[in-house]
Amino acid sequence: MLKVERKTKVLEGCELNNLPYQKLMADAEPVILKGVAKNWALVKAGQESDEKAIAYLKSFYNGRPVGSFFGRPEIKGRYFYNEELTELNFETRRVPVDQVLDQIQQHLKDENPPTFYIGSTSIDACFPGMRESNSLVFNDDMFEDNDPLMSIWIGNPSTASAHYDAPNNIACCVVGRRTFTLFPPDQIHNLYPGPLEPTPGGQAISMVDFANPDLEKHPRFREAVAAGQVAELEAGDVLFYPSMWWHQVEATNPFNVLINYWWNTSPKFMGTPMNVLKHALLSLRDRPEQEKLAWKEVFDYYVFGPSDVPGGHLPEHAKGELAPIDDLTARQLRAYLINRLNR
Repeated sequence: MLKVERKTKVLEGCELNNLPYQKLMADAEPVILKGVAKNWALVKAGQESDEKAIAYLKSFYNGRPVGSFFGRPEIKGRYFYNEELTELNFETRRVPVDQVLDQIQQHLKDENPPTFYIGSTSIDACFPGMRESNSLVFNDDMFEDNDPLMSIWIGNPSTASAHYDAPNNIACCVVGRRTFTLFPPDQIHNLYPGPLEPTPGGQAISMVDFANPDLEKHPRFREAVAAGQVAELEAGDVLFYPSMWWHQVEATNPFNVLINYWWNTSPKFMGTPMNVLKHALLSLRDRPEQEKLAWKEVFDYYVFGPSDVPGGHLPEHAKGELAPIDDLTARQLRAYLINRLNR
């Protein structure tokens, strides 16, 4: 069977108060920080029992409803599309967290339970006070203006198909076990991304079923497998992976909790690159090939090449938006674009 064999690098002996954030960012590769979260209160509760972990979560919950996924037993926890790609294969509803926890607990012993999943939920918004005994320490200068967003993910067995996120990510396996299958950004061509809309979780996902890949339909997936790596996490393990890395996430226990942190190192005034992509689909993709190649040169010069080159031969007063972008320039560019797009 075709599957990723290479294991993600493991770093032993890291201390919660002294994590090597600068090295992680400089190396720009996934790495498991073994056992860093092993002393978190929720980790310890989950090691006693699933029921203890569920009760611990309920003790902090403030009653706020959240978006939750509900799937039939037939999907076996794989949140995806129907066969015709006309809709998603699960239902999304806003419900109280404790209701979802009750349903998960009711089916803990089932061999093939219905699937329940709460994704990307703010801990501070729904579980106030919980981070005090269940958090990493972000004491590096890089976080001074880029406070990481702390979120919680709760469910029974599930598979989040391979996708990428724009921020950098630290994922902490808190209850249960998780397996991440990771691919560098250049493997997008070999992972066969699906529709941009709708998507199960906001980003395009790989259309390849990793458990049973159809190599006639997706032959380049062999190349992705050769470039991929797998990270197997136990409760208390922490995984770092950089921005834009593709990752499939499998939660394998009857009850699973993950806490993650997203952060960017770019200034907050910068726009979202996905907006650029969609505008490029509108403005560039269907132009004649010769024009597209010419525009590729323009983008390489102004955007993807060294940022100091396009304005390097101009005096400071003439550089305009070719100078380093600041908050004022960002506001001016945004106003210009809104004005042009509304015409």
